[in-house]
Parts: sequence; structure tokens; C-alpha cells
Amino acid sequence: MTPLSVVIITKNEESNIAGCVDAVREIADEIVVLDSFSTDKTEQICREKGIRFYQHTFDGHIQQKNRAKDLANHDWVLSLDADEKPNDVLIKNILQLKLGDFPHDLAGYTMNRLNYYCGKPIKTCGWYPDTKLRLWKKQSGAWTGTNPHDRFELFDGQTAAHLEGDILHNTYPTKADMIRQVQKFADIAATHFAKKPLPWLIIKMIFSPIFKFTKNFWIKQGFMDGNVGFQICLYQALEVFHKYRLAIALKLH
Repeated sequence: MTPLSVVIITKNEESNIAGCVDAVREIADEIVVLDSFSTDKTEQICREKGIRFYQHTFDGHIQQKNRAKDLANHDWVLSLDADEKPNDVLIKNILQLKLGDFPHDLAGYTMNRLNYYCGKPIKTCGWYPDTKLRLWKKQSGAWTGTNPHDRFELFDGQTAAHLEGDILHNTYPTKADMIRQVQKFADIAATHFAKKPLPWLIIKMIFSPIFKFTKNFWIKQGFMDGNVGFQICLYQALEVFHKYRLAIALKLH
């Protein structure tokens, strides 16, 4: 059987980490948590569950996830956030891979992610299938992207296949959680976009939120989820608006 490491990054995840860890016990030969000095009970919960627990100052999602990857002892790694867990179908398919040994010609597997808003699974608003590359060989690639929107990319010449089953993502348990995340992500992204030319930022601030809302509410059928779909699409558009507005403010100061 091929051993598998599950790696998770955390910061004040006492409400999520136990559920995530318990969900992967059946498939994980080790569970590694890299924490950003949580001030809640995250560390206590992890140590009580016998998890390999480390801490490092947070300097970006991409940087932290690459550190977590390097802490894994096994060649194959499943990367999750603390508010995620695999459903039964995904667990079954990962177990089959472990029992049969992973194919030598593949370096990773993509899987769909089902996002939840206020306890409701959302398959509109551009939220599904939300395919992610989360199961991969440790040395086959690295986390890239633009913080806070990270993604794992395989190196040239490496290939991946798709695995059936969903990652269940408790994205926003409440509306207030989404508002806080919109503000947080806008703050992080603004630092990156402040390097762009001012005219470009102004144009993006005006038109990108409109495009974002229109695409997700109408083309991606957010309207099918009624008021919930409207809220999600509105806050997605507001995140886009605020990141460019904040970037302009940073540039002017």
C-alpha cells in the first residue's frame, strides 16, 4: 500500500480542524499541520489528536502551503484547508489508489470542490465544480498563483488525471464570515495590484465588478439559488471592487 501524507495549514481553526482531521483518518498515514500561531484551541486540538504540529509566521498562502508540502514525509500528498474534508466517494477512490499503488505515469489528481454558504451546498455562481489539483507527488510541482488565490501546478512534463468525489468546503458558515473574507482577500490582493498602472486600476475598479456579478449571477446561474445566489454574487463583485479601490489608495499614498 502506498503511504499518504495529508497536509493542512491553519490559523485559529478550532471550529474546523477536528472535523477535517477525523475525515481523513482512514486514508492518511500521517497528518501534518502547519499553523500560523493560532490564539484559539487549534494547537491543543491537534496535539490531542496526535498530529505532527508545526508553527511558522504567516507570510502568504502560497509560501505557507509550500512549507507544509515540504514537511510531508511521504511521496504522495493530499493538501486540504482546515474547513475542507473529502466526501465518502473521494475517500473510497483514494483508498483504491493506495491499495493498488498509484500509477507511475501520473504525478497528480484533480477533484471537484463543493462549496457551502450558510450550510447550503452551492452549485451555481461559478462555485462548482471548482476543480482543484490537491493530490500529488511531493516533488512533482509547487504552489503558485497570486495571494490569496493559490493553486498547485505540476512541473513541465508531469501529468494528472481526475478523481471522482468532492472536497466538501465549509466556505462561509454565515453571511458575516463571507463579509470578513471579502475584506481580508481584498486587503491581501490590493498589495499585489498596487504595482499596476493607475489608469488600468481605475478601469478594472469600474468594469470588473459589473462583469463579475453579471457572469456569476446570470451566466453561471446564481439566480437559480434565489436570494442566497444574489448574496454570493454581490459579495464576489464587492471583493473585486474593493481590491482595486484599495490598490488605488495604496498607489496614491
